[in-house]
Amino acid sequence: MQAMVIDKYGKFPMRLAEVPIPEIEEHEVLAEIHAASINPVDYKIRDGKVKLLVKYKMPLILGNDFSGVIVKVGAKVTRFKVGDEIYARPRKSKIGTFAEYIAIHENDIAFKPKNLSFEEAASIPLVGLTTYQAFHDILQLQKGQKILIQAGAGGVGTFAIQLAKLMGATVATTASEAGMNLVKSLGADEIINYKTERFEDRLNNYDAVFDTLGGKNLEKSFDVVKEGGKIVSVSGLPNARFGREYGSGFLKTILFSAATKKITALEKKHNVQYTFLFMKPSGNQLRIITNMIESNKIKPVIDQVFSFKDAQKAMDYSESGRAKGKIVLKIR
Repeated sequence: MQAMVIDKYGKFPMRLAEVPIPEIEEHEVLAEIHAASINPVDYKIRDGKVKLLVKYKMPLILGNDFSGVIVKVGAKVTRFKVGDEIYARPRKSKIGTFAEYIAIHENDIAFKPKNLSFEEAASIPLVGLTTYQAFHDILQLQKGQKILIQAGAGGVGTFAIQLAKLMGATVATTASEAGMNLVKSLGADEIINYKTERFEDRLNNYDAVFDTLGGKNLEKSFDVVKEGGKIVSVSGLPNARFGREYGSGFLKTILFSAATKKITALEKKHNVQYTFLFMKPSGNQLRIITNMIESNKIKPVIDQVFSFKDAQKAMDYSESGRAKGKIVLKIR
C-alpha cells in the first residue's frame, strides 16, 4: 500500500512510500482508509516532541485519525463486520492514518455518522475525543459556567465551542478578524481579537480555560480563572502529576516537574488546577459524539480538503496556523 512516512525526527518533508499492508491481530480490524485529517500532533510527532511519551520505530507512517471501510476482521472481533463504515482515532502505539490501510483495535472505532461524508467524518475523531475528555473527564464543565477556549477558529476550537455551548456554558474565545464570523456562528458569546486585544485584560473570574496554544498564552490563562478553577492544556507541557498518572517512571516525572516549575508556581499562586491532556482513543466516547452529530447538535468545520499526494502541502498549511477548522486528506 502507499503511505506517507518519515525516516527520522526533524522538520523534514514526508515521503510517499510503498509499505506492506498491516497484519491484524484477533481483536483488530483492517480498515480501508478513505480520508484522514491533519492535526498539530502530527508535526509534533514528526519533530520528536512526544519522544518522552511515546517511542516510535522508523520509518513511521504519520496520521492520527481517519474514516473508512472495514475490509477484514480479526477472529475475536464481535461488534463490527466487513463493509462497515467507521471512523476512529487509533491508539498512540498504532498510528498511521496517512496510508491506504490501517489495523486498529475494535475498541477504538465507532460507526461513521450517517449524515457525514468520509471527509467530514475524518475531521472529527481526534478533536472530538480531545474536547470531550477535556470537558467531561477533567473540567467537568457544568451548565452556567464560563470557559475560555483559546484559538476558537482552529480545528479543536471549532468543535470545542459547539460542545461547550451544548453543555450550557458561556464561551469566550480568541480569534483573528478573519475567524470572528466563524466563531460567532458556532455560538461564542465573547470574542477577543488576539491581534489587537489581550484576553487577560478582557476576562476574569472564569471557571475554566481550554488551552490549545501553550507558552505565554497558557501562563496568562491563570489570570482569568477564578480561585478553585481549572485549566486543561493540549499544548502545554506534562507536569509531575501527569507523569505519575501516566506511569512515566521516576526519571521522566522528575524531568516533567522541572520543565513545569513555572506552571506549578502559578497553580499555587492562583489556587488553580492545571492538567496536561494526552488524549486516549475511545470507541465508546466516539459513539456519544456520533449521536451529537447525527442529531445535528454538532457539525464538522472543514477549511480545505487536499489530495493524498498533496499531504505535505496539507501539513505545511496546518503549520502555518491559517486554517479555519480542519484540514482533511482525501485518500480514495
